[in-house]
Parts: sequence; C-alpha cells; structure tokens
Amino acid sequence: MTKLATRDQKIIWHPFTQEKTADEVLAIKNGCGSYVYDEDNNAYLDLISSWWVNIHGHSHREIAKSIYEQALKLEHVIFAGCTHAPAIELCEELAGVLPYPLIHFFFSDNGSTAVEIALKMAYQYWCNKGLKKELFLSFEGGYHGDTFGAMSVGYKSGFHNAFADLLFKVLSIPYPATWDEDDGIELKESYALDVLDNYLVEYGDRIAALIVEPLIQGASGMRACRSEFIRAVVEKVRKFDILVIFDEVMTGFGRTGSYFATSQLKITPDFICLSKGITGGFLPLALTVTTNTVYDAFLHDEWSYAFAHGHSYTGNPLACAAALTSLKLLKQEDTQNAIKAINRAHDQGLLFLKDKCSNVERTRICGTISAFDVRNSSHLNLKSKFLEKGLLLRPLGDTIYLLPPYSTTKDDLESAYQKIASIL
Repeated sequence: MTKLATRDQKIIWHPFTQEKTADEVLAIKNGCGSYVYDEDNNAYLDLISSWWVNIHGHSHREIAKSIYEQALKLEHVIFAGCTHAPAIELCEELAGVLPYPLIHFFFSDNGSTAVEIALKMAYQYWCNKGLKKELFLSFEGGYHGDTFGAMSVGYKSGFHNAFADLLFKVLSIPYPATWDEDDGIELKESYALDVLDNYLVEYGDRIAALIVEPLIQGASGMRACRSEFIRAVVEKVRKFDILVIFDEVMTGFGRTGSYFATSQLKITPDFICLSKGITGGFLPLALTVTTNTVYDAFLHDEWSYAFAHGHSYTGNPLACAAALTSLKLLKQEDTQNAIKAINRAHDQGLLFLKDKCSNVERTRICGTISAFDVRNSSHLNLKSKFLEKGLLLRPLGDTIYLLPPYSTTKDDLESAYQKIASIL
C-alpha cells in the first residue's frame, strides 16, 4: 500500500503549514507514554505534548477506559435543557482546585472558543448593566486563538495579519519578556506600565476587559514575564472597573508547576479559559469559568439578557469522562513529583546547553516548560534535524522549547538535551 504521507499529500490541508514548501509529513501509527511511532516503527520523543495537549502520555489506559465505559452509557446529549453526571462532576472537581469565586462553568470545545466566549461574556456583561464598553486590552505577542474575537485580541502576535481589516480595535500593551540573567527587565516593565497608564487615562471607561496569558506567552515563543508585573497590571486595571480574563489554555493543568498559573499569581480573574490538557490529550473540550458577579448579570426575565452561545458538542460526556480521569491523575502524588522532576531536568539541561553551545541564549523555565533562543537559526532546518534524532520538536522562529508529557523521565530529557546540543 502507498505510504500514508504520500496519500496524505493528495488530500489533506494541514494547519499552520505552507503546503508548497513544507517537508513531507510524519505519519504516526501509534503512541505509548512519551513516545509516538511512525509507520516504520521509528520512535520519537514527543517533547511538545502533541501541541501541548497530552499531559499524561499517549494512549493512557485509565483515560481510555473511562471513555470506553462512558460510551457504553451515553455518548452525547443536547446540552441546552439537559445535563449529565460527567459534566457536573467535572465542574465540581475543578471548582475544588480553582480559586473562589470561579464557580460558573460554560462548556465549549477548544481554546479559541473558550476565549471567544470570555470576550463575548465580558462585552455583554457591560451591555446588560446598561454600559457601553467596546474596547479590550491585550499584550503584544499574545496569541489567543483563531476565531475572530480571539484573533482581534491576539493581532499583535503576527499570526493574523491577513484578517486585519475584519478585526475589532484592541489596545496593545508592550510585553516585557524576560529570561535568565536579564538585566533590562525593570526598564521594560516600567515602559509597559507607562503605556498602560496612558491607555487607562484616555480610554479607561470604555475598556470591557483585559486578556492575558499568565506567566508565559505560548505561540509567540514561550516568552516569560515576572509574576509581580502581572499583579501590577491587574491592580491598575481593576481601579478602572475593567474585567480580567486569564487565558490558561496552555498554562493550565500543571504546565507552569501549579494546577493553574493563577495560583502562583495569587490573583483571581473574572474569567479563566481552559482547554488543551484538560482531557489529557484524548478529546476536544474547553471551559470558560467565571464568577457569581458575571453570571448574575445575565439573569433576567427577558431572554435578550441570556448568553446566546453554544456548540453542537457542548458538554460532551465522553470528553468530560476523559477530563475527570485526567484531573484525578494530575492530583496524584506521582504526577506532582513528575512535574517537579521535569522542572529540575530542564534546569540541568539548559545549563548543559549553555555550556556546550555558543549560539544558545535567553534561556527560561516555567514549570514543565523550558525554552531558549538560537542565534541565526532560520537557515538550519532544525525541525527535520530533530526528527532525525528521534525528537518531536516544533521551533517557534528562533525559539526552541520543550513541553513534555508528565510521563517523560529524567533519562529521556537528559538524552534529549544531549541530542539537541549535538545538533546545535
């Protein structure tokens, strides 16, 4: 039979890919733990958790079993006017690890829609209160998804230039990205806060919400910032009665070292957006979680005050069952110890790279995420070279990042850093 990659090339259009110049796709046959295997049984260490979704390793038997058992009882039911145990139990469990008062859960099916919902809720919240607030605040380089609202607040990420004429106006704050031994961070933060102050003076009464990826921006290059900076930003906007949205689509479920980045920031936002790792990488699911204050603004005798939004697969029972099991696994001591071990392995790995590779710079670590920049890497075709060494990595421009499943061992990571060093 013709190879899968050849058959694929004839019919499939891949995401974030220039199909004319792209390398041949990697045809994956199966996965187990931290590894995936191609049709020739070559193994690849999945160091990006298959686009940041797989947190416990591939083909995890407990999650697979929970989906199977749920499928024998109920695969799906309309979620307008109906409910079911997996959805209720999932929200109850998440309420126990999210900061109060984030206790109202709205289901969707991916990170973009979770953000879109938060933006729509924030805008309608003010409308329902009889106020017109049509502006949003976001950070330069922030990426929040590919629906039109999410593209608007992520326009300065550089991913959405083709749609500029169709996006609504957003006020962008400079992002003070930092790294190890960064001597200029205070100056960058001061400038960003000055820009924010000017926006608040001129537009403060027209801004509906601020949206931020807390602690680290993902798609723009795993750009980290200091927690005290985020706290200062939130403190300023709240003085102007501006709602706060935390996009934890990537940072949630242990990625930053705690269940959610908001735990480290000691800030409770008005909305938190969750997806990616929520089901352990098995099924699409997302949640937009908000407070009593926001929820109550939609309660009215007139239907027009209701939040008119939904998806066909809202609250899918199979995905909820997977998410429940994934959350149970995340809470286990073994998983928490694995998260700490990955963090330590990253620390040792980056020290090794800096010692061996003169072109490595701007190293940074946030929980289970490590990243570094490679000077003048655009001509190196690093993605292909990593695959040749059995490493599934997807560079972001000059940035190489490692964001492995929690099943990844210290030995796996030591070997990976050695291979990366040999290539660089």
